[in-house]
This record gives sequence, C-alpha cells and structure tokens, in this order.
Amino acid sequence: QVQLEESGGGLVQAGGSLRLSCAMFGGIFSSYAMGWFRQAPGKEREFVAAIGRISITTYSNSVKGRFTISRDNAKNTLYLQMNSLKPEDTAAYYCALRARWDYGRTWYETDEYDYWGQGTQVTVSS
Repeated sequence: QVQLEESGGGLVQAGGSLRLSCAMFGGIFSSYAMGWFRQAPGKEREFVAAIGRISITTYSNSVKGRFTISRDNAKNTLYLQMNSLKPEDTAAYYCALRARWDYGRTWYETDEYDYWGQGTQVTVSS
C-alpha cells in the first residue's frame, strides 16, 4: 500500500523560503507522476506544481518563477522549494501520487491523482 508523508512546513515571514518534502513508502517511486496541491481555509484544493516520471514539470501561474518541484528517485522523495513566499501562499500543502499510467505528461486535477499525504501547514506572515 502506497503511503505519502509530507514534512517541512512552518511559519515564515513574507519573502522567506521553505522546502517541503514528501516521502513515499510502499511502491516504486520512479514509476509515478507526482504533484503538489494546497488548500487554504474555506477554499478548494488547488494545483501548485507537478512532475512526471521523466521529470517534466508544470506550475500554476501563481507560483511560477518562485517554486520549484523536484524528485529524488533514489530517496523516494518529492520536494517543493518555495522562495519569495507571500501571505497568499498560506495553506495546507499536500503531495499526491498518480498510480495510473501518466502518458509521459503532468496532471493538474485532484481526481487525476490516486494517493494523498496528510498535508503540512505553511503560514506566511506579512
């Protein structure tokens, strides 16, 4: 059974940086497309970034140029480097794994992913 475990969230001032990690257990990490989503209180979960099996990447317009998604297949770990953080980046951040075939692309919708972590809170103060 695949399990995902996020870490690295916290409280940071605007303009600061954080790196989130997502460790995968119970599968062959290199076989899966992965993604990061976030959810602020009272809002729907939204796409942040995605990375395919062959490490192609896609970002939402709101984080492009500030966030970087990456993966280390040897460590079964997904990362999200977040720079120039803004108060509007405050949310619970979730990593997601697509167990279905990825067709060599990235995926942006929550129902396109099959496994989710428990989330890690990121709070950016102004």
